[in-house]
Amino acid sequence: MRQWWWMMPGLALLVGCQTTPTVLPTAEPQPAAECRWEADGLEPREWVRRALNALEADGFVVRDTEPAVGLVSADRTRTIPGYGDRYDTWERTGFFGGVGIGAGRGVSTGMMIGFGGAGGSIAQDATQLERVSVIADPGGVRVSRDIQVIDWRGELRETRSGSDAPFCRSLRQAMTAVPAGESL
Repeated sequence: MRQWWWMMPGLALLVGCQTTPTVLPTAEPQPAAECRWEADGLEPREWVRRALNALEADGFVVRDTEPAVGLVSADRTRTIPGYGDRYDTWERTGFFGGVGIGAGRGVSTGMMIGFGGAGGSIAQDATQLERVSVIADPGGVRVSRDIQVIDWRGELRETRSGSDAPFCRSLRQAMTAVPAGESL
């Protein structure tokens, strides 16, 4: 037991090095100011109905709705042709070939030359997943959008906040252009 006493000051110093972060993680970049607007006296259920129509018209598939709390969640996917990881060792472009000569009852020769690998970028296109949530309450409407890129093996390659001004502006215009209708 006496041989371990000299390690205690070093352990005390190491334990003191661990600290908590000074700032908690936040969305980067911050959502644009255009992603929040006043409710203009409309009920949350009416904003949900308008969001459903606008998102479906823009190619989104609505996944969840909760009219009682004013929530709509939707997503859409698209293929990104030619997206790839240049450092990926799974497949490399190259040449292969061979020459053969045979004998038997007759004489035959053959030659084979190939180029490429197993399917090229046809089988290796990535998918972009866009998720949108619209939350409406009596005070206002908020829009949140997240964009992810998933490679051909199902691995997440990119993720970022997509709550930018052009998207939110166009969604708001589409939602306000929907005529008033029956409640959900």
